[in-house]
Amino acid sequence: MDPIRLLFNSSNHLLVTSSDDGSYTLAQVEPEGRNWHVLSELQSAKGRQSILCALVFEECNVTGEWYTIDRLGDLTLSGDLRQVLQAIDEQLYRIPYLGMGENEYIYRFRTTKERNRSVYIDGQSEALYQSALCLAIKEARRTKEKSSGEPAVLDFGAVSYVIPSHFGFCLGVQNAIERAYETVAQHPNRRVFMLSELIHNPFVNEDLLARGLRYLQTDKGLPLRADGSIATSADDPTTLWNQLTEEDIVIIPAFGATNEDKARLIRRGLSIRENDATCMLVEKVWKAARRYAQEGYTVLIHGKSEHEETKATFSNSSSHGPALMLRNMEHARRLAEVIQAETSEKKALFEASFAGLYSKGFDPLKDLERIAVVNQTTLLRNETLTIIEYLRDVIACKYGESEVAEHLWSKGKGDTLCYATQVNQDALHKAVEQSIDAALVVGGKNSSNTYQLYRVCSERFGEAAHYIQSEDNLRSLDSVRHYIFPYNLTAAPATVEEDRPLFKQVVDKPRILLTGGASCPDGIIQQVIHRINSFFPSNQIRPVQEILAAFRSDT
Repeated sequence: MDPIRLLFNSSNHLLVTSSDDGSYTLAQVEPEGRNWHVLSELQSAKGRQSILCALVFEECNVTGEWYTIDRLGDLTLSGDLRQVLQAIDEQLYRIPYLGMGENEYIYRFRTTKERNRSVYIDGQSEALYQSALCLAIKEARRTKEKSSGEPAVLDFGAVSYVIPSHFGFCLGVQNAIERAYETVAQHPNRRVFMLSELIHNPFVNEDLLARGLRYLQTDKGLPLRADGSIATSADDPTTLWNQLTEEDIVIIPAFGATNEDKARLIRRGLSIRENDATCMLVEKVWKAARRYAQEGYTVLIHGKSEHEETKATFSNSSSHGPALMLRNMEHARRLAEVIQAETSEKKALFEASFAGLYSKGFDPLKDLERIAVVNQTTLLRNETLTIIEYLRDVIACKYGESEVAEHLWSKGKGDTLCYATQVNQDALHKAVEQSIDAALVVGGKNSSNTYQLYRVCSERFGEAAHYIQSEDNLRSLDSVRHYIFPYNLTAAPATVEEDRPLFKQVVDKPRILLTGGASCPDGIIQQVIHRINSFFPSNQIRPVQEILAAFRSDT
């Protein structure tokens, strides 16, 4: 049978025509001169028909009217059109990205020449983003973007700072920040939204709010109202989600978005591909998951199920095959129990440990026979690799050493690990080898990668390692407001912050290790240095310009 052909424009409006009886039906589209892509298929009394889709990115000479999917739901439709809309409903999220090649990315990293830092470094936010000290360190020590260098030492006299070669904004975050600021600046008369927080840093998000950008939902996916309050129901008409119009712009953050959220935007007729700031390293994970699924492997996602990136990766992976989320090594051990259990016990064991963490239709009796691991890009590399090695041993024990490759993807294991996360961790590992009296890790409270950096410092320095959001958490040398990250806890901690001294003991001319997570602006790092310096007599602190001159001459 001839295929059904659908034409969508760049704003995800479908071309339809009206009939004499007032109902709407599919527009007749000439097949020539367009790139057609298989979107779905329709099984009807006529037989099985392929549904093809083509995209129009500029004005063209066609007969019909453009309507959003949501608007069509309010109109009288022909039976054929209703059937087609039902058939494509679960594939809507694919429409803006049809035709993208395997080596294409939604939003590639900009080169140094393409960077547009001026769009967000202005009088309003210069102190947040600009740091002469950080710039000098990165220029001198970050000679290779993907390889860590030796740490920098800034000797202010009374106190010194040891700073890793790589810290702060990664390229994915820089891309997303520039996209957000550019969009707000370019569209002063339109409402601009971010699906959820741009990055896990309250100061960046607050600066964007001050410029007019709004967030549709929290980082946990809860819908927000215009006043910033959280709605109790997604159906609440006062939520920003339910007040979106075709004229609005919604930016997808670096974490990516679930297929469900993308489909929701598409139904409303919003253009999303041109406003999609998904990090290409996150998208690399999605491509790997798709490849694994196509080869018959179940995708195991090492990540926190409540994190936006993991939710997006899980949603994306589930559209290609069975998927399951693993939080940590303890979860991997529980999975091993399921894999090794007798057939009669598998389902009960699986449900007890993984309720709500697996894809629709997941069958532990067959979907755990061949597995492949991908990860949330902000986690510790070694933890992901340890889980892979552990599962390898479990597979070898069950099926035999010679059968491991058949049951566990091992071609380039760990190839979904984010190099930006890894190089920050590698640089920190070099820094902790220095003589250190205290360590400060700066980042947002909900920043997973910041917490991973803190873990590295905590394992080395114990309570002399501190997790802070900004200089405001530094009250004196005897009082640091340390944040207790709720990781691997069965219940929320009794306290989320505690006051403790910066140093374990009185130190003459202390050396402080200082680093920031991938969502920490350079300006905050410099403000932390200024705050600590203020705790010492001013005549004992060398001027910043003198430090910069000495540092540059040494390098």
